[in-house]
Parts: sequence; C-alpha cells; structure tokens
Amino acid sequence: MSGALKSLQCAVYALAVGLCTGSYAACPTDVVIVKGRVVNAPRNAIVRVQLVYLRQQVEDSGDTTLDNGRFTIKVPFYTQSHGPVINGLFEKCNRKPKTVIVSLEEGDQELDRVSLDLAKDFTMPYGSAYTLRSEIVLHGPSDPH
Repeated sequence: MSGALKSLQCAVYALAVGLCTGSYAACPTDVVIVKGRVVNAPRNAIVRVQLVYLRQQVEDSGDTTLDNGRFTIKVPFYTQSHGPVINGLFEKCNRKPKTVIVSLEEGDQELDRVSLDLAKDFTMPYGSAYTLRSEIVLHGPSDPH
C-alpha cells in the first residue's frame, strides 16, 4: 500500500508544481491561407483579407500587394475562445472565424469583394492551416466579370 501512496503523492506534487509554474498547454494559433489572382489589376492595388467572427466582428486581417497579378495571404488567428479558468487549465481552443472577406482595393476605393464561408470554402489538410478549396479570382476596373 505504501507504493501506491507514494505514487499518489508524486502525482499530486507534479500537478501542484505544474499549476504553480504555469506550465500548461496553450491554445494554438491557426492560419487562414488565401491564394488567387486579379484580372485587370491596377498598378497600386492591394488585396485585403479579413476574418469575421460571431456578431460580425472583424478581429484579424492582413493585406498584400500583387505579384504579376497573383497573391497569397496568410492571416494567423488565436484559437482560444475565452480566458482560462485556472492558470491555463480548461481553456477552450475552438475559436475560429465564420467568414473570410477578400477585397481588392486601390487607395480608398474597394474594386471587388468576395465573401467566403470557412466551413464550406476551406479545407484543413494540415493541422493548423485552413486553405481554399480553389483559388479565387478578383476583378479590377474595366473587367466585365
């Protein structure tokens, strides 16, 4: 019986040390990757990606310039949905955007916009990266779509 009691004491001690030192597994950071091209791209255009969460809140975004009419944007987001209960224990790591808005902009003018559903339009072939099922096409001015 003393061997079992010693094992229990060691387990309690290890838990106490872990709680006191803050050694716990934090929620991961995932990333949304958007690839595409722009038809009839203006010279100074940028592509902006916005991640929209519950209640239409835009909390994460990124933008890039075009490279020969093509673009790739990676927007990281933190998956923790609310604060930890006890020093990092019992935190929920299920926060993710509902919608991804991709827009083509030149100066203060929005030229084109695509709204994507994370669940329908993206896959997650790797552990933490949401990638588009197919590349998107944005249209610059004078492009009849």
